[in-house]
Amino acid sequence: SSGINAEYGETIKKEQKHQKLHKDYRVNPFKKINVLASKPNTNLEDDTQEDEQFVNIFKKAREVPTEKYDYPQTESQSYGWFTTPLIDSDRSDIRLHHPRTMSEVTKYMDAAWRLKEQSENMQ
Repeated sequence: SSGINAEYGETIKKEQKHQKLHKDYRVNPFKKINVLASKPNTNLEDDTQEDEQFVNIFKKAREVPTEKYDYPQTESQSYGWFTTPLIDSDRSDIRLHHPRTMSEVTKYMDAAWRLKEQSENMQ
């Protein structure tokens, strides 16, 4: 029994040594907040003050990663991070612009599919 009490006392000492007492409580900005309106007969607008630090943290949490950081933070973010094209698109440049063209086979199959769809819709 005394061995168990000694072990229990040691556990409590360790917990107290590493325990941190938080006195500054804030709302988690990463969690969705359901805001409720105040009562219609009360006038709280004059008494309430906006917490600037919370507002800044809340706005920062709602930003997309490209607005928060200059460069991607993970490898997955590197895909699509820089969305501006490297060169201007020029539709007259055949090296970069490949419009859809129809050959004799694709023209024939297009007509065949249209005929098939029309015959199915008639039934």
